[in-house]
Order: sequence, then structure tokens, then C-alpha cells
Amino acid sequence: MYKKQFEIRWSDVDANGHLANSAYTNFMSHARMSFFAEQGFSMKEILKNGIGPVVFYEHMYYFKESFIGTPITVTIEVSGLSEDGMFFMFEHNFYNHKGENLAHCEMQGGWIDLKTRKLCGLPEDLLQLAEQFPKSEGFKTLTREDTRKHGVKPKNISI
Repeated sequence: MYKKQFEIRWSDVDANGHLANSAYTNFMSHARMSFFAEQGFSMKEILKNGIGPVVFYEHMYYFKESFIGTPITVTIEVSGLSEDGMFFMFEHNFYNHKGENLAHCEMQGGWIDLKTRKLCGLPEDLLQLAEQFPKSEGFKTLTREDTRKHGVKPKNISI
């Protein structure tokens, strides 16, 4: 399990005085990029390969409030990866200084080619690194079908 600690700042709270929804997303994103860097996936390395990570969804579950000035720990467990590395899934948990679970998030994403703007598998050197990621207890090999497991599809409107 990867852990990253943050302190809740003034800019992280909402009108209710507790950690804002957007701050959870920002902390998860920052933790993921730190995790990637520590695994050999630095931004420099990612961009050198002409790829970028994209988020498909983040499902949040909130359990307890957290307030300004208190430390929180964000954890990451890799819970899924496709054989070609195109798709990945993370589980994030948020904990206060007492170890109480504040929130849980399942996040799924993939990699896109920054020129074609289409999904792509990982280059072989990065795929080898991804296959070495520490995995969660419930880790699974992802397929394209897993990216549509919730059945949500775009619905255009006439303009």
C-alpha cells in the first residue's frame, strides 16, 4: 500500500468548513502522480513516451468529516491492470491522524496517445514497471468490458 500525507489547507475546505469534494479529487490525483514517480513513471518519462493518464470515473464514499489544519493520509492500492497496461484501477482511502477511515474511492483510468488522442497500451518498458506495481488483495486483470461495467453511456442533446 502506498501512503501520502497531506495537511488540509484553507483552500481545501468548503462553505461547511470541512474538506471539499474537489480537494479529495486533488489529493488523490497528487498521490497517484507521486506513486507513479516513485515507480519509475515520472511525468518526464510519461511525456517522453507521448502518453498521458486519463480518469474514466471516481466513485467516492464519504464516512467522516475532516477539518482545516488536520493531517490526512491518502492510500493507494492498485486493484486492476489490463494485460497491455491500457487500463488501470486504483483504490484510495483517506485516514485521519487517529487512523479512522474518512472516505473511500474506486478510480479507473487508462492511457492515451497524446498525438492521436486515442487509448493506447503502455510501451514495453513502462508495462514491465506497471506489472511490478504493488497489488491489492482483490486485484484483477482488467478487460475493455470492465470499463463499461456501470453501463453509463453518453447521451447527446440537440443544439
